[in-house]
Amino acid sequence: DVKNALAKRNGSGNGNGNPPTIGGLKALLASESVKKRFDEVLGKRAPQFISSIINLANSDATLSKCEPMSIISAAMIAATMDLPIDKNLGYAWLVPYQDKKTQTYKAQFQLGWKGYVQLALRTAQYRSINVIPLYEGQLKKWNPLTEEIEIDFETRVSDAITHYCGYFELLNGFKKTVVWTREQIIEHAKKYSKSFHNENSPWKDPEKFEGMALKTVVRNMLSKWGILSI
Repeated sequence: DVKNALAKRNGSGNGNGNPPTIGGLKALLASESVKKRFDEVLGKRAPQFISSIINLANSDATLSKCEPMSIISAAMIAATMDLPIDKNLGYAWLVPYQDKKTQTYKAQFQLGWKGYVQLALRTAQYRSINVIPLYEGQLKKWNPLTEEIEIDFETRVSDAITHYCGYFELLNGFKKTVVWTREQIIEHAKKYSKSFHNENSPWKDPEKFEGMALKTVVRNMLSKWGILSI
């Protein structure tokens, strides 16, 4: 029934002026098998979450070109982590990218830095956790081995962000401090982010870059040294 509904909509939209992918996405989300899966994961919140998927695809021109099942698969990952996919909240994103081999667009789940913090807080084992940008002139000393750090927040020379600093402390007393330069963030993104070179990549948007940088620091810090729970 899913394949039949999708086939009817492919190439023709849904009759209301929506792109074919949106019509196919709605057909899949309306199928009993897909609705049942979201019900199993989210319970009473499933209808609202499904609506958010459609709204997100409608509001993002590139995402609306993605294969419907890739959108649903990416959204399901967010659902299993109980994280909203609203871009304005910053917990998780459905990021479109182009498959160079097939020349088709697919959606990929991407966990935001707030999402990482949320998964950490759910363990109830953290006394504190934070990540901040450091502006030119603020970082005075940093020892990556002993993690001794000296920051003077009053000596901000300019609005240029030069470093990103992450810190957490567990209830058992374990502490971790990390510092990344802006250049290290960019090199890391070039190496590991599939979307870095895409035209619509959040890395290319000055307003979104900071969020991506903060996420990189938090993800690296918590995945290596912290504790997470869905």
